[in-house]
Amino acid sequence: MIDRLKRTTAQAVTLSLLAAAALPAWADNRVAVIAAAGTPIQAIGADDLASLFRRKKQFLAGQKVEPINLPAQHPLRRHFSQQVLHKTPEELEDYWREMYFNGVNPPFVLASEEAVIRFVAGTPGAVGYVSQCAVDRRVVVVMWIEGGPGCSK
Repeated sequence: MIDRLKRTTAQAVTLSLLAAAALPAWADNRVAVIAAAGTPIQAIGADDLASLFRRKKQFLAGQKVEPINLPAQHPLRRHFSQQVLHKTPEELEDYWREMYFNGVNPPFVLASEEAVIRFVAGTPGAVGYVSQCAVDRRVVVVMWIEGGPGCSK
């Protein structure tokens, strides 16, 4: 029974890997939540990620976390906000006004995916998000978010 289960699992993994390899690069539209290579942060759950980007939580894996956003009109920001924070960037404006008056600033905003990667790679504890095709060895993926606008390359 255990051997049959192992074979079935191995076959399922092989099939999913083959199916993923057969997809063209443009078909992959996952969003990568990234941290600097070598960070103690190895993975982030959805609830922790939402708390970090709402500035309700500041530390993860013993590391102070600095969340980084893309501009509000960026398609990745919109997808990230809807999937993780369950609100559009516009719907979060009132939240950030209230937080600001309580002394809490929103996450930094950087203009492009490359800017996010550079900042995250060079800043201990920084966490951002980019399209899957933008990820390189300067950063590690700590969470995947399915869907999204896809790669612009």
